[in-house]
Amino acid sequence: MASGQDRPALLTRVPLFARLPAPALAALAAHAHSRTFAVGVHLFREGDPCAGVFALLDGSVRIYKLSPAGREVTLSIQPAPATIAEVPLMDGGPYPASVVAITPVEALFLGRQEFLAVCLHHPQVALEMLAVFGARLRGLVALVEAVTFGGVRQRLARLLLERARPGGGGVLSLSATQQALAQDLGTVREVVSRNLSRFQADGLIQLRPHAIELLDEAGLRREAELEI
Repeated sequence: MASGQDRPALLTRVPLFARLPAPALAALAAHAHSRTFAVGVHLFREGDPCAGVFALLDGSVRIYKLSPAGREVTLSIQPAPATIAEVPLMDGGPYPASVVAITPVEALFLGRQEFLAVCLHHPQVALEMLAVFGARLRGLVALVEAVTFGGVRQRLARLLLERARPGGGGVLSLSATQQALAQDLGTVREVVSRNLSRFQADGLIQLRPHAIELLDEAGLRREAELEI
């Protein structure tokens, strides 16, 4: 992790802070603390008092909630650079979801009281927060729409397309367990397995021991757009 002198420059890599003037960046950097998290370590858990906000510099985290039955439901996968926990930072409530590192994570942590004090002296910080809130709200609306108007098959097709990366021979591939996909969709592994088998039977994907190859991207897009 970089020294304190480098922290203003590191903060500019994060969208929330990228357009701030130098005095505001310096004020925030003066209160920033370096944090690292190994894979599987929680940054915080749902219901914990909000201690502050995290600026992700490297790595990715999974944001999830627990259902009443104790099942994990993934809300999103958030890669760096980004900020985590802006809403409870401002309203003073507890963290509304849990956040766990899915790769090694490097972050800067800003305590709630110190952050709010900087906002009072540098109003542009608060204005940038409003822009972040707007983006978060749009993302939540899209999530609600997908859950409300799409079946598991449609949402699974959409998730495969969103997560896949180009591989050899022009084939898209995705390295993810069926259990992880089920958590992301808020369902159970058996339902995901059944739909993946159907996709394979239709020639849309090829199931591998440690990956899923997307053979027919156009066909999957039709499935993702299908009204069920």
